[in-house]
Amino acid sequence: MSIRTIIVDDEKLAIQGLQLRLEQFPDIEIIATCANGREAIRAIKTEQPDLVFLDIQMPGFDGFSVVKGVMGIDPPLFIFVTAYSEHALKAFEANAVDYLMKPVEQDRLADAVSRARTRIAEKKNTEEVEKLKNVLAEVAPDAMDAMPEGDETATGRFEKMLNVKDRGQIFRVDVDTIEHIEAAGDYMCIYTGDNSLILRETMKDLERRLDPRHFQRVHRSTIVNLDQVRQVKPHTNGECFLVLGSGAEVKVSRSYRDVVARFVH
Repeated sequence: MSIRTIIVDDEKLAIQGLQLRLEQFPDIEIIATCANGREAIRAIKTEQPDLVFLDIQMPGFDGFSVVKGVMGIDPPLFIFVTAYSEHALKAFEANAVDYLMKPVEQDRLADAVSRARTRIAEKKNTEEVEKLKNVLAEVAPDAMDAMPEGDETATGRFEKMLNVKDRGQIFRVDVDTIEHIEAAGDYMCIYTGDNSLILRETMKDLERRLDPRHFQRVHRSTIVNLDQVRQVKPHTNGECFLVLGSGAEVKVSRSYRDVVARFVH
């Protein structure tokens, strides 16, 4: 299944560069490109894409104006792409899938596309559940009454406990107690503040199992539980350290500094 995608940027070279980088994702189908916000609003309403890569700083209608301009329809998912890190917090408040800094790095782009795939799948699953409920309400109301309340589609897909086989034993780890995770080849070192365990799994596979609202990559080899962050300490070259509940410090690389914007008010 293809992800119908629009790219919006007032810089032609930026559009071309992103198009080239997106060629490595066979499910990304670029159906339009737009050079300004007004074009973007028209294209989104006409084409109804699944995903939009959206520049923020544009003359006239900026990226946030585009988002506001399509709220009257079922809006697509947005990934903001910009050179200005100060917009990161507002982007997350706009419920963006991700926030990429220019020049876009391929690893970060891959992470963003992966998050978009997950969100699109959740959205489609929710739509299918609603269709099923509507049908049941018409043809089998008794069955409809027996259905559980609430939508478990989005929340139920993420792990709440991890089974970790380490040193010949199987440990049950509550994901809420995890402070951070570090990659070492095909092994993951899971730190819970007072303990550390080794799990044989790749970073990408483990990342898909954890709720991105709480667990975010802050380095190519590190995932952090955002709920465990107690302090942000600036460092050189745009990097910084996150101080966790146990006192452990984790470096945030420049490529992931948009994550830090969640803690800046």
